[in-house]
Amino acid sequence: MNKFVYLSLYLFGFPFASFGQETTLTADELFVKARTEAFDQKNYAEAIKISKQALKQAPEYTDISIFLGRLYTWSDKIDSARTIFSKLESQNVQDEDLYIAYASLEYWNDQAAKAINLVDKGLSFHPTSEDLLLLRTKIEYSNNAYESAEKSVNNLLKLNPKNAEARALAKSIQEYTAKNAIGLNYNFVHFDKQFDDNWHIVALSYKRATPLGSVIFRTNYANKFADNGLQFEVEAYPRLSKMFYLYVAGGYSNNVGIFPKYRTGVSLYANLPHSFEGEVGYRQLYFSDNIWMYTASIGKYYQNFWFNLKTYLTPSNENISHSYAGTVRYYTKGANDYLGFLIGTGISPEENRNNLLDQSIYKLKTFKIGAEYNFSVNRTNLFSISSTYFNQEFRPNEKGNQIDITVCYIKTF
Repeated sequence: MNKFVYLSLYLFGFPFASFGQETTLTADELFVKARTEAFDQKNYAEAIKISKQALKQAPEYTDISIFLGRLYTWSDKIDSARTIFSKLESQNVQDEDLYIAYASLEYWNDQAAKAINLVDKGLSFHPTSEDLLLLRTKIEYSNNAYESAEKSVNNLLKLNPKNAEARALAKSIQEYTAKNAIGLNYNFVHFDKQFDDNWHIVALSYKRATPLGSVIFRTNYANKFADNGLQFEVEAYPRLSKMFYLYVAGGYSNNVGIFPKYRTGVSLYANLPHSFEGEVGYRQLYFSDNIWMYTASIGKYYQNFWFNLKTYLTPSNENISHSYAGTVRYYTKGANDYLGFLIGTGISPEENRNNLLDQSIYKLKTFKIGAEYNFSVNRTNLFSISSTYFNQEFRPNEKGNQIDITVCYIKTF
């Protein structure tokens, strides 16, 4: 008889005991459970069910209501999400997360004006919110409101110069905000052994921002080997999307030896997630024969820093020549204020020394190290000074030293 009683209790009592145990979970415990279902299991339907159960116990629990709205957003139940968010807004809830979630919903559903209004309302309660300022920047940037986006991202960088995502965005936005820029660049090169005469290179450039991307026209004058020469260049940075853009360049000179007769270059750049960026492309120089180089690079913004690794590979009939460079920038303020350091091997075709690139010398050993300082005055006056030291094997087993010093001024308007 006792066995029958125990069996009956087990069969009929255990389900009710389990149900009672489930209903004894507090709203906080249910909230944790819902988040686990959403983030660990990606089970939004179950997370919605648990969140509703938690709200029955605690209808005024704002965090759970906002989370439920997010769950509806992620589940593409836009009307349900709007209903929750608008109700909370009408109740004068001032929670920062509400305005981030609500504005993000409208931004993702192409309601930029409403999203901006929501962000601004959130900023009226939380004027130093980095998340709201970053969201405002993204909305304005995607809506082609570049000047407003620049103000937003600069305000964010003043609050936190270490915000890597804002730093990467600032660089992209900068390409659109300055419609015009005139630049003057002077480069001095001294060789202790390889050549008797110093080199002097002066460049005058004009940059114009267009709806398709920036275009730069540049004229280079050089005094090399005690001779003079001119080179004309055009560079363009057409935008393919918010993620991808191109670098397309061409140059011509009638003073071969001072400059290559022709130069061309194309690179595809990508603004990648998590503040990464990448590049693949080629460069071509023609003196008396073509020199083809293939390039790739990877960059990363981290707090105040930008790290970049770049390589040039030059194939020939016998082997492949390698050039590598690592660059670190430390940003002090905005997109144009930083200290930079470079270390590498080989000669880059972007350097003014590129007429040293031929199929024999380029394979010889070269070490380089350099530094630069960029700063802006009143945002429209950009200054730069840099110096690079080269130790180059210009003949087999014979090395020489070179010093490059460059100063630059750019006026944007």
